[in-house]
Amino acid sequence: MQYLLLIYNAESQWKTMSEADGAKMLQEFGEFTKSIIASGNYVGGNRLHDVASATTVRVREGKKLATDGPFAETKEQLGGYYLIQADDLDQAAAIAARIPAARVGSIEVRPVWETARP
Repeated sequence: MQYLLLIYNAESQWKTMSEADGAKMLQEFGEFTKSIIASGNYVGGNRLHDVASATTVRVREGKKLATDGPFAETKEQLGGYYLIQADDLDQAAAIAARIPAARVGSIEVRPVWETARP
């Protein structure tokens, strides 16, 4: 089964982190990514740009409404994700716990609703 691991943390933490600590965290992400590729769990993933670059789109009464930024104000922002293959939720949660950002933020583990492809 596939799981989406959504990485949330406060963007302000990255901005106040020393250059050395930021480089160390990025190195840890690289090592983590290599490890889940080697284990066969990796399907995909990406880091996201800051929330300030986001646009939220809604359709109301047939009209598209676009606003700058995220829909909700939160203390933590979605900063990236991994799409993984795991045997079950326990394995997915164990992989999520190894993501370096779990030490300073949170990782939401969501099963992917797999649909048949035409």
